[in-house]
Amino acid sequence: MAESPVKTSDISVASQEAIGEKNAVTVLATKDEHALSDDGLDSNPDAIIVTGADAALHLLPLRDDFDSVLTLRSIFLSSGLACFQAVMYQIYQFKPTLVTIQGTFIVLISYFLGNAWAKFLPRGDKFEARWRAKNGEGKLPFWITALKVFNYGEWGLKEHAICSITATSASNAATTATVFAAQDLFYNLPLNPATVILSVISIGLFGYGICGVMRPIAVWHTEAVYWGTLPTVKTLQGLHWQQVKNSKPLRYFWYAFSGMGIYEIIPAYIFPWLNSVSIPCLAAQKATGETGKVLNNVFGGATNNQGLGLFTLSFDWQYITSFQTSLPLKLQIHQALGIATCFIIMMGIYYGNAWNAQSLPFMSTRMLMSNGTTYPLNEVFPDGVLSEAALVEHGLPKLTGTFAFAMFMANAAIGALIVHCILFWGKDIWKAYKSAKEGRYDDVHHAHMAKHYKEAPWWWYIVVLVGSFILGIIVVTKENITLSAWEYVVSLALGCIISPFSTIIYSRFGNGIATNNLSKMLAGLILPGRPIGNMYFAAWSHNVINNAVNLSNDLKMGEYLKIPPRIMFLTQIYGTILGGFINYAIMISIVSGNRALLVDGNGNSSWSGATIQSFNTNAASWALAPYIYKIGTPYGAVPLGIIAGAGAVMVHAVFHRFVPKIGKFDTSEINLPQFIQYAGYIPYNQSQTCVLFSWILAGFYVQFYLRNYRPRIFKDYSYLIAGAFDGASLTVLFILSFAVFGAGGVSHPFPSWWGNNAEGHYDWCPAADE
Repeated sequence: MAESPVKTSDISVASQEAIGEKNAVTVLATKDEHALSDDGLDSNPDAIIVTGADAALHLLPLRDDFDSVLTLRSIFLSSGLACFQAVMYQIYQFKPTLVTIQGTFIVLISYFLGNAWAKFLPRGDKFEARWRAKNGEGKLPFWITALKVFNYGEWGLKEHAICSITATSASNAATTATVFAAQDLFYNLPLNPATVILSVISIGLFGYGICGVMRPIAVWHTEAVYWGTLPTVKTLQGLHWQQVKNSKPLRYFWYAFSGMGIYEIIPAYIFPWLNSVSIPCLAAQKATGETGKVLNNVFGGATNNQGLGLFTLSFDWQYITSFQTSLPLKLQIHQALGIATCFIIMMGIYYGNAWNAQSLPFMSTRMLMSNGTTYPLNEVFPDGVLSEAALVEHGLPKLTGTFAFAMFMANAAIGALIVHCILFWGKDIWKAYKSAKEGRYDDVHHAHMAKHYKEAPWWWYIVVLVGSFILGIIVVTKENITLSAWEYVVSLALGCIISPFSTIIYSRFGNGIATNNLSKMLAGLILPGRPIGNMYFAAWSHNVINNAVNLSNDLKMGEYLKIPPRIMFLTQIYGTILGGFINYAIMISIVSGNRALLVDGNGNSSWSGATIQSFNTNAASWALAPYIYKIGTPYGAVPLGIIAGAGAVMVHAVFHRFVPKIGKFDTSEINLPQFIQYAGYIPYNQSQTCVLFSWILAGFYVQFYLRNYRPRIFKDYSYLIAGAFDGASLTVLFILSFAVFGAGGVSHPFPSWWGNNAEGHYDWCPAADE
């Protein structure tokens, strides 16, 4: 139950709402000079939302009904949906494009299940009302008390929110399972279930412990918005605080959900050309030879590693998602400029023949022989350890020029991230911890939480850190994962150092910086010649960082929805542990049933090992770091990216000191880590490039046009409608995955026709080898 300042059983729901609204107004009254609406929002409907403080005042209500959280049905549904989302996330690790499964999907499923439970099963509150009408006051019969535990009343917002948060905690383990999938697919080494499960739980819980220590800057700070989670928050609030008959936004939510549910079947299964509409490819589909190759490199983008996808548009929402439309405008600008830069540099590298690029494919994340064939990793790393004789026999591996560039930029983004956080946000971070120590909070949502609910003590998170450390030590010392105990300690120390930087930038910009290259580079120096050890090292450093970011995101969502912190702690721990078991089972099932397709990095339209292949290539290449990344070798510049990125931010800081503003533009708003990341994004992130232009167009439409020129529509509809699109498209994708894509067995592809071009690329670009 919620930790409430009043006994909720002694007051009516209406009274609870009044108390919540009164508290919201009291807190906000000191924050804003405008009149406030009943839900605690600033009553100015035309306010333009730019900063985190704007979002707190104008977009996110402070309303708190002090309703129940942990009930029998919320625990039961949370457990079932945690398993469900963990399965979905694991499946999409092996799909052609790694789709971000938005929280709205689980929100909608739990909405229907929770309401069905409340409506169709015996209700304790109704039986109590009838009994009291006949008997008055007195002790309730046991059977009515039991019914109230089983089904006490209406399906509430906080019960509903806990389902979503627990499910998200369980799905965080999906990326960690990548390590074990790569070990199974590329090194033929057996996986011990205990090793996998304990490792996943250790990594998840350690990330959560770090998350707890970072709360003042990662959760309680007013600029820690986590923009990508807002569609989920707004959908939850809309479903519970509005009624279809008198709420136009909610009606449009269901219209959008129904329409997208019908439409998504078409691009996802029947007519996949809609995901990669390229007029240049259609016009030049019969081109051959060098002309066809150039056209494919520039305009192709329907499959992984095909081409740049220039001027290609996607009309498939499963790849656009509300995550893109919810990112703040400042990130949309950095993203667009970065991707445009990436286009230009990639073309320059390949056609300028840097790194002898034209002797290899235009894009590939695989380690290659000099003739372009796949490098024999199994022979060079028998049993996961480098064989010097095999290395001499096969020679050093080659990387495509575009992938080498992408790795350099990934390192540069890491260096830029660390220096940017220190130079531009360092004072603010110190101020946030100092304010937390004194009990002062700028974020109105956390001020409300601190006033009405007991915070989870710091020592709880310290216990989690110690417990997860012990689990990891057990795995490292008892299992043959080619990682020693001291190397394990170093990996965790790296995760602890980098986590705050990654979480800060993610919370403020809505997207983070990939830091796995730093983990692999350091591992290459510490344990050369051991790619499996490299992957485990990265798991206990980078994946710990990733989990810390995701769990901090969920904690902020809990503050927006007024979930008591101690209940948040328990449910996130429970979801993390449950996810360890579920992700192992699904990963083993998919790898065993689709091994041949997954070993081929490109796979097919249903299954692809591209993400796993990229992960393994990175680990293996860094395991050969003393050979291929030392100064003087062709790829010797790659590790220096960290220094280059850090230096660029230092130059920016000096520039900002002397030129703080250009007109009305504050030069500190330039974020080089984000720009650098997107300037090397395409070869490294394995996305189908056909979606890039749609990302940019959809993002600018929502975040520039609607936000600035239609602020009421932006506030009332944009997050809600995008959430409906997410829920509908992912519901359809889940059904199709098991019905026709082969997730549950045999696949049933749609009959071949022009719109799915089974013999070539969906966008009709000429095949690269023609």
